[in-house]
Amino acid sequence: MREDDNIILCRCEDVTLGDVRAMLAQGYVTIEDLKRQLRIGMGPCQATTCQALLQREIADFLHVKVEEVPVATSRPFTTGVKLKAIAEAALHEK
Repeated sequence: MREDDNIILCRCEDVTLGDVRAMLAQGYVTIEDLKRQLRIGMGPCQATTCQALLQREIADFLHVKVEEVPVATSRPFTTGVKLKAIAEAALHEK
């Protein structure tokens, strides 16, 4: 265990640097892989804070430039619905 393994990379999902390093060592070397294993980047902020940190960690592990590490696909977990649409749908339910 390294001294900095307890540093939290993803505050929303409470994922540490040590968690990420352990998954990288097991062969999960893309942001999409790590999202599926650790839920990193899937919290309310949708990776606005941790994605750059995660990219850097993957780049260091793979010995490539940060720019060569693809970013994650953004999938917003909520969609706005206008109240008018809800009211109109309710009228048609009868």
